[in-house]
Amino acid sequence: MSGSPRITFSRTKDGSLEIWMNPAGRDLLVSQLQGLSERSDHFHIMPEDMQPELPARSRAYGDGDEVIHWGKVLFRPDEWDQEHFPHVMGDADPGDR
Repeated sequence: MSGSPRITFSRTKDGSLEIWMNPAGRDLLVSQLQGLSERSDHFHIMPEDMQPELPARSRAYGDGDEVIHWGKVLFRPDEWDQEHFPHVMGDADPGDR
């Protein structure tokens, strides 16, 4: 029983991102990610009543969690970033680990 996709994006009290989803939500998220390419380089995350590519639920799972209703996932080939955003290329910042 997978039902309709259910995906909730939230930020916890400590600032961590959590993505909660049922099996149908996982399948939709994976499908959207696999569909990214140089010709289709992004998709939107919006409240489900707006019928976006990836619908976001508005009910938090944890007390004090901040639900994230809006977002965008962008596909960035290395060549594009090397040309337009070279500062993101290379090793991760030591503070990011």
